[in-house]
Amino acid sequence: MSDTRVASRYAKSLLDLAQEKGMLEQVRQDMLLLDKTVQQNRDYQLMLKNPIIKHDKKLAILKAIFGGKVTDMTSLFLEIITRKNREAVLESMPAEFEKQYNLKNNIQTATITTAVPLDARLRDEFSELVARKTGKTIQLAEKVDPALIGGFVLTIGDTQIDDSIKSSLQRLRNKFNDQTYISKL
Repeated sequence: MSDTRVASRYAKSLLDLAQEKGMLEQVRQDMLLLDKTVQQNRDYQLMLKNPIIKHDKKLAILKAIFGGKVTDMTSLFLEIITRKNREAVLESMPAEFEKQYNLKNNIQTATITTAVPLDARLRDEFSELVARKTGKTIQLAEKVDPALIGGFVLTIGDTQIDDSIKSSLQRLRNKFNDQTYISKL
């Protein structure tokens, strides 16, 4: 079974348990901390996947890193995963937890890419627009790509709306090249 599927199952179990115990938001914050640690520390990623490092040593490292920073529920969950020799899933489990949390709470993630950072007014307008279109609460992620020149690229799930100047220029260039090619015939 792939690590992603295993991570998804562990994340679902943790989410259900946290919800049952009324600790969903605290555990979500723990998962965000775990995800941040994974994303910012390559040595941590390698340690989780390294079969040479013994599981008790990995557990000691996890306790040293997260001890006192996460809830007792998350700490015990990390211990269970380590005892079952599944530390490698800790890399993808926070993202799987977040996906299932968003699904359970009807939250849609959208990514907006612009040439310059958005101000608060535009951020709110995009959030409201996407919320009206999807009927869901929106979690807007922002990216800046100066190569767009202007405009935006909005990605919601599998849908992408590209209203950037870069793409408009590319479409115009393609149209011009097509017409030039046709006129040569």
